[in-house]
Amino acid sequence: MRKTAVVTGGAGFLGAYLCERLLELDFKVICLDNLITGSMQNIAHLSDNRDFIFIKHDVTKHIALKKKVSLILHFASPASPVDYLRYPIQTLKVGSLGTHNALGLAKKNKARFLLASTSEVYGDPLVHPQPEDYWGNVNCIGPRGVYDEAKRFAEAITMAYHRRHNMDTRIVRIFNTFGPRMRKNDGRAIPNFISQALKDEPLTVYGKGLQTRSFCYVDDLIDGIMKLLLIKREAYFPTNIGNPGEMRLIDLAKSIIALTQSKSKIRFQALPVDDPRQREPDISRAKRFLKWQPRVELKSGLLKTIAWFRSC
Repeated sequence: MRKTAVVTGGAGFLGAYLCERLLELDFKVICLDNLITGSMQNIAHLSDNRDFIFIKHDVTKHIALKKKVSLILHFASPASPVDYLRYPIQTLKVGSLGTHNALGLAKKNKARFLLASTSEVYGDPLVHPQPEDYWGNVNCIGPRGVYDEAKRFAEAITMAYHRRHNMDTRIVRIFNTFGPRMRKNDGRAIPNFISQALKDEPLTVYGKGLQTRSFCYVDDLIDGIMKLLLIKREAYFPTNIGNPGEMRLIDLAKSIIALTQSKSKIRFQALPVDDPRQREPDISRAKRFLKWQPRVELKSGLLKTIAWFRSC
């Protein structure tokens, strides 16, 4: 019998790509999303696929499915600062109650469970680049703490289910990702810069733009996640998936102005509270264990993303 996979947050940026990839691998897919930050536009092209089912559901409520499922990918959560600052309580609830409910569904079905965690568990890191055994530097009561601590709790309860119930669990720590289908009002650097550049508006750079990030093209990220999901060996330990190509945000802004041939200037604004100064993944584990590393160069990925934004 063909296997069924559940993707929570499946109408989100990454969730929709995962639904596509699972369908390509001949899985039946159930997409759960309450559409707070997800969009039906992301999955509209899948609506005629008989193997795809969308259910509007808030996973902080009990998840009741009649179908037997084999894989659960828990991607439900606001993920950009704009979103989790707008929905702080929902962010904490989906990281705690939502993860608990998704794990309960996995336990009931004896299904493999993959948690979408984040580089935000490292906070404003004091170790650089960040390996998986670094415990982080997080301000738990700061405004970003609602997302950071939601994901840290999600990791903790996932590991508790693994140890207590001997469940097959995986944890992917996702670093900054970009690509087509990102929302123009997403609030993260690349969609913000591209949207502003295409309108010849000033690009908003926080602080002096000297903080660094590492940007992974979405196709590479999905490849890494799928390798972690489907590897047959035990893989319960957290795994960084991202591109270690670190760059300053001021340099990213200048690159996007050049690639879009924009007349935009750069406008500096005050640095947000607890904004990380550095962010770069140590992907040694992914290289060794998954035989994975990113392949798409930043310029190539940006050009594809800019072309998509122009077409919207």
